[in-house]
Amino acid sequence: MDLFEHTRKEAAKREAPLAARMRPRTLEEFVGQEDIVGEGKLLRRAIETDRLFSSLIFWGPPGTGKTTLATIIANLTRAHFETLSAVLDGVADLRRTVSEARDRRGMYGKRTILLVDEIHRWNKAQQDGLLPVVEDGTITLIGATTENPYFSIISPLISRSRIFRFRPLTNVQVADLILKALHDPRRGYGAQAIQMDDEALAHLAEIAGGDARTALNALELAVESTSPGEDGARHITLSVAEESIQRRALQYDKAGDQHYDTISAFIKSVRGSDPDAALYYLAKMVLAGEDPRFILRRLLVLAAEDIGLASPMAIVVVAACAQAFEWVGMPEGQYHLAEATLYLATCAKSNSVGAYWKALEEVEEHGYRPPPVYIRDQHTLLDSERAQASGYKYPHDYPTGWVEQRYLPQGVRGEWFKPKGHGFEQRIIETLKQMKKTNKS
Repeated sequence: MDLFEHTRKEAAKREAPLAARMRPRTLEEFVGQEDIVGEGKLLRRAIETDRLFSSLIFWGPPGTGKTTLATIIANLTRAHFETLSAVLDGVADLRRTVSEARDRRGMYGKRTILLVDEIHRWNKAQQDGLLPVVEDGTITLIGATTENPYFSIISPLISRSRIFRFRPLTNVQVADLILKALHDPRRGYGAQAIQMDDEALAHLAEIAGGDARTALNALELAVESTSPGEDGARHITLSVAEESIQRRALQYDKAGDQHYDTISAFIKSVRGSDPDAALYYLAKMVLAGEDPRFILRRLLVLAAEDIGLASPMAIVVVAACAQAFEWVGMPEGQYHLAEATLYLATCAKSNSVGAYWKALEEVEEHGYRPPPVYIRDQHTLLDSERAQASGYKYPHDYPTGWVEQRYLPQGVRGEWFKPKGHGFEQRIIETLKQMKKTNKS
C-alpha cells in the first residue's frame, strides 16, 4: 500500500457515516445478543479460540449486529476472510472467490471464511454453488439475512449450518450506543461540544425500534444539522430529536416473519376478544402497507371459523365492511377495517362450524356411503327400492316441523356438530330440544 492509497483510506474512514465509524471492532465493544456471544457462550468461545469450522447463518432485523459480528470474526481469525454482497455480486464473483479459496487451501493450507451479506437475495442456483465448498470445508460460510432462512435459504445449506437468531436491541442498549458515539473523540463526536437532553436521548432510543443503525443515523443528522449556540455547543433537544427521526421504521416484510407474526397476533387477539390488541396489530399492518383486502379476507374466514353460529350476523357485518371498503377505499376505508375488527372481537365465539372438518374426515377415511333409500331422489330408485322409499316422514306434517328419523347412512355415527351454547347458539340448543320434546309429547 503506497502513501496515497493509505491517505485515501484514512480519509474514507473519516468521511464514512457515523454508524460505519462506530461499528464495534471487538467482542468487548459489541452490544446486545448476549444469548449468542455472551461470556461463555459457544459461538464466543469458537470466535475467541479461532475454532470456527461450522458455517453460520445470522438471522435478524436490520441494525442488530449481524454484519458487525462477522467483521469482528474477520479481525480475530487467522483464516482468510472474504465478503460478498448478494445484492451486488453474482455467480461470477462466487466462482472467483471459490477458486481462490481452493488455491489458498491447496498451496498454503489456509482456510477461507466467506461472509455473504443479504444471502436470501441469491437464487437457488447461486446458493447451490456454495454447497460443495461448504461440504468439503474449503469455505466456512457466514450468511447474514433479514428473512427467515427456513423459507429463503435452500435446505441443504441450512442443514450444513448453525442458525443464530439476532434480536432487536433494547432501548437501554441503543441509548448506550448513542452515548458512546457522543463521547468517542476519534470515531464519534467526543471532540465536539454537544449537549443532549435526556428526553432527546430517550426519544431516539425508543423510536429506533432496536435498530442501532437507525439511531446513529438520526444522531448524526441531529448533530450535523444543529448549529452551535452562543456557548459554542450544539444543543440536541427533544424537538431536534423528533425532527431527526420523525417516524418509527416498522419492521414488516409482507412475505416474511413480521407478516406472519403480526397477522397471527391479530387473529388470536380477535379470537381472544381483546379489541385493543386487535386494533394495535391492525394499525401496524395498515401503517406497514399490508393489503387491506388480505386483512378483510382473514376476517371473513374468522367470522365463520371462530364465531360462526354464536353470532350469525358476524359474517354479514364483515362482508358489508368489505364491500364498503371497495366503494370507499383508503384512507376512509380504515373505518370499515376497524368496524369489522371490533365487531368480531366483541362477538360471542364458537368454533362449532368446524364440525364440517370432522364430517370431511369421515368421508376421506371411510369412504362415502349412500344415504337411506327414503331420502334419495325418487327418480333414480330401482323398482326393488321403491318399497323402502315410502318410509320417508315429511317434517312439515308434524307440529314442530321436526320428526325423528335417520338421515345419515347406516354405519355413520355422526354427532359432529356440538354447539357450545355461546350467544345465538344457546337459542339453537333450546330450539332443537323443544322440537324433540313437543314431537314426542
